Amino acid sequence: MSAAARPGGHLLVEALIAQGVDTVFGVPGESFLAALDGFHEHGDAIRFIACRHEGGAAFMAEAQGKLTGRPGVCFVTRGPGASNAAIGVHTAFQDSTPLLLLIGQVARDQRDREAFQELDYRQVFGPGTLGMAKWVAEVEDADRLPEYIARAFHVAMQGRPGPVVLALPEDVLSGPASAPVLPRVKPAEAWPAPGALRDLRALLVRAQRPLVIAGGSGWTAESALALQRFAENWKLPVGCAFRFQDTFDNRHPNYAGDVGIGINPRLAQRVRDADLLIAVGPRLGEMTTGGYALIEAPRPRQQLVHLHPGAEELGRVYAADLLLQCSLAAAGKALEALTAPPQVPWEAWTASARADYEANRVPHAVEPLDMAQVVLAIERLAPEDSLFTNGAGNYSGWLHRYLRYRGLHEHGRTQLAPTAGAMGYGLPAAVAAALLYPQRTAINLAGDGDFLMTGQELATAVAHGANRGAGRLVSIVVDNGTYGTIRMHQERHYPGRVSGSDLFNPDFAALARSYGWRAARVERTAEFEPAFAEALSEGPPMLLHLRLDTEVSTSRATLAQIRDAALKARG
Repeated sequence: MSAAARPGGHLLVEALIAQGVDTVFGVPGESFLAALDGFHEHGDAIRFIACRHEGGAAFMAEAQGKLTGRPGVCFVTRGPGASNAAIGVHTAFQDSTPLLLLIGQVARDQRDREAFQELDYRQVFGPGTLGMAKWVAEVEDADRLPEYIARAFHVAMQGRPGPVVLALPEDVLSGPASAPVLPRVKPAEAWPAPGALRDLRALLVRAQRPLVIAGGSGWTAESALALQRFAENWKLPVGCAFRFQDTFDNRHPNYAGDVGIGINPRLAQRVRDADLLIAVGPRLGEMTTGGYALIEAPRPRQQLVHLHPGAEELGRVYAADLLLQCSLAAAGKALEALTAPPQVPWEAWTASARADYEANRVPHAVEPLDMAQVVLAIERLAPEDSLFTNGAGNYSGWLHRYLRYRGLHEHGRTQLAPTAGAMGYGLPAAVAAALLYPQRTAINLAGDGDFLMTGQELATAVAHGANRGAGRLVSIVVDNGTYGTIRMHQERHYPGRVSGSDLFNPDFAALARSYGWRAARVERTAEFEPAFAEALSEGPPMLLHLRLDTEVSTSRATLAQIRDAALKARG
């Protein structure tokens, strides 16, 4: 039955509300004024968070997708707005995060004339194995808006989650529409075939040195808890894929560490020595597999079982011994059903893996500011349901190595970090977390280069009421005056020949205060804990500016040691 006629932009907003969306991130544009009016019309049910840059808005929506398991929504204008938002779409694709990017488009009667800011978004975001989106479409009829929104939610969540892009011509949004909205979409759960589960059990029974690598997008609290019980029943060591460390509780005696950049050398050797790898959820991309060398492509030395929600991903890189298509909402529950034998021969192997993880968390003293002690203080003082965010850079290695992430079965996601390695992600992600979950504390660790890519979103946090709930928003900027990762690689490959990686930085504390944040400068280890305790107290969000020597690296060597080793190797 047809509904009352209203502008297409209003129908679009109603369709989003029907899908359970209560927050949309974006930067306003004249190409979707009718939709903005729809947000005003339905302001009691949905809010539009006006951000300061489309890249920041897209990162916020990507974080929303990670946190909720349903598509985060970003709305931007045509041309420049869409181009700026592309970084969030690419991040969502590589991170397997459900995301919906809505783009205002030129009117239909102006198409294909290179009208003002016109782009062909099917070409820009072209779907495919190495594209940026799972599906790209343009809506030509206002009455089909609910159909396109429902399909977009299905595509974004089904199989391997990912981003969808919809272009919305200006006249479609402003013209009349009378279609009813469609019901809330729920993705189907794929379960592995019973025969495949029997084969997996047989492989486990024959194994001597098994290792689970967990990660990926689409886990539920119930499935993650079931994965933990599977590991307990079979006494299996569990590592987490790159930047999916909250898939499995890091405090659990079966947890062996993160399999990613800066991997514990002993864990790396354990991956090589394993006779059975069970990858539950991750794509097994370059970062988790050590450049496809730790787990060799296309045929690993270890026996490999790969569980993944996307049929197109299974077998794409690795010729595994057993492939199981399974939604991660069901994966843990399917594995838990495998009956374990009374005894297994790898209990000492699992205990040794845990001991290696604990030994890797013992810090080595660094003066005057010890980042390991900084992270340990954060873990000690932060509320147990805190969310931790970061972007890209060497500084993130301290967080990944020394922080014990709680499993998502307790509080939902506790780690928001881009497996795509996108700089500038952490601050917008923390702002989104603070606005979506005001009762939880969001803590961002950023590098100096990383922070200034999206630092203007400090204004978004204040404008939209961060810190009005019980939770606190904290941003910690590690300022070493360089693009640290690039500098590290320069010293390794071109020692002593620094070019393009030095930074000129502002006074980050003064910058934060100009946005209405509290701020403090920290230069010594002893200064951090009281400053962080203040950040967790009542008041506006707080930024801590940490000054670090340029030569300090997150690896086990300083930049000077990396340079000296490279020069020695060259003779």
